[in-house]
Amino acid sequence: MRAHILQHIWFEDGGTIAEILLERGIEIKTTRFDSGDMLPPLEGIDLLVIMGGFMSVNDEDKYEWLKPEKALIKQAIASGVKTLGVCLGAQLIACALGAKVYKNKQKEIGWHKITATDNAFLPPEALVFHWHGETFDLPEGAARIASSAACENQAFTFGKNVVALQFHLETTPNNAKLLAENCRDELIDAPYIQSEGEILNAPPERYEAIKIIMRDLLNYLLD
Repeated sequence: MRAHILQHIWFEDGGTIAEILLERGIEIKTTRFDSGDMLPPLEGIDLLVIMGGFMSVNDEDKYEWLKPEKALIKQAIASGVKTLGVCLGAQLIACALGAKVYKNKQKEIGWHKITATDNAFLPPEALVFHWHGETFDLPEGAARIASSAACENQAFTFGKNVVALQFHLETTPNNAKLLAENCRDELIDAPYIQSEGEILNAPPERYEAIKIIMRDLLNYLLD
């Protein structure tokens, strides 16, 4: 099995997604848009993973790769390729499925609780890592699987092959550190934005817990 990761910015990599895939013996290739990489052909890709980034799906005038990336995602979904989107990646999936993406009423940054509906891989409640300011309407035919106090549409599935998450189950301590260092200007005083100290002083058990959920999610998609 072969996986391909679409990475938009150097400090938002596959995190524990890559770790878990490698544990399963899955080959991983990566497209780095910030390094000028070209989009891959869809042929031969079994799992498409779309990562986060500080840009908006609506920034096509600033990032020339956004429009063809959306087209690739739409083609992947239509072709039955297993597809996972994280944060910006989830918003790109929503956009590719015809839903609107726009600013959320509140930015949500740090460790915040989600509440899940009945599904195969999310627990009823979980404390997970967030870093997003936009949200999306639920695409037609999609099923919402999680919400939070700050954001109604936290996650959805579309059929059995597509999972979209606003939050970051893949985060490692180093991922969180790099986000805080490179996006520090977003850490303002607001209801759902934690301080850098609150974010980075999270105990190791939190990272271990979200990695377990990510493993369950990937098992759901791949098995």
